[in-house]
Amino acid sequence: MVEICQNELPILPWADPKTARLPGLNPVAPGDWLLVDDAYDAQMAHRLSLMREHRQIVHKLSDGARAAAEELLENVLTELSDKEDFEVQADAVRCPDGRLVPLDWSQPLLTAGALVQEDFVIMQKQGDEHVMTGAILCFPASWSLEQKFLKPLVKIHIPVDAYTPEIARRVQRLFDGIQVARPMWRANYLFYNDPELHQPRREEERRSYDASGPNWLRVERQSMKRLAKTGAVIFSIHTYVVAQQRLDALGITLPERE
Repeated sequence: MVEICQNELPILPWADPKTARLPGLNPVAPGDWLLVDDAYDAQMAHRLSLMREHRQIVHKLSDGARAAAEELLENVLTELSDKEDFEVQADAVRCPDGRLVPLDWSQPLLTAGALVQEDFVIMQKQGDEHVMTGAILCFPASWSLEQKFLKPLVKIHIPVDAYTPEIARRVQRLFDGIQVARPMWRANYLFYNDPELHQPRREEERRSYDASGPNWLRVERQSMKRLAKTGAVIFSIHTYVVAQQRLDALGITLPERE
């Protein structure tokens, strides 16, 4: 188990009316699609370790999604070129932790995953539904990339109890409605008894939680961005983990435990 926690929690999904009610969508401000916080160095070290030692678990890319993955990397580089902490060069990127990351266009998802804290999921329209056709997913919150890869939205959300047929239709309309240059974000939260960011679980492996035990709050800022050339929707996830003691010190009133 690796403990990597932020010192601050900029998003309180349960407390803000803009995020508390499903689907809780908000426009992404210019320059805020990708975020850098105080856990950047530690999260990136963990990501690099996972990509190196467990590549088959955290990385999937179908042949039909390669163009979208390359366009995603192009969009990441465009965003980072305007951030002071990054230096985007012709063939490499200098990151806030001092690393120089070569731009390997033969591995666009792994390259993007080595630059930023966000995980990326590629969703492409096939028939009436969006299907997961690629992902770099180092920090899953109790789901398995291997099990969800090449599945449509409805099957991706099994076994989420609140994912009713009506919610499924609303989520599909949401993905259909994402416009180029108008990304949106939402947020969710879960309590865990350990702070590990890498929490893959298959559908049949339900997550256990003891409200009386040690507590860490995990918040995901989830963004949806449509790519201009391929039309794919990129679902990105920025993960915050904050210990109960730190939340108490910050004076944050928490929601009821699960």
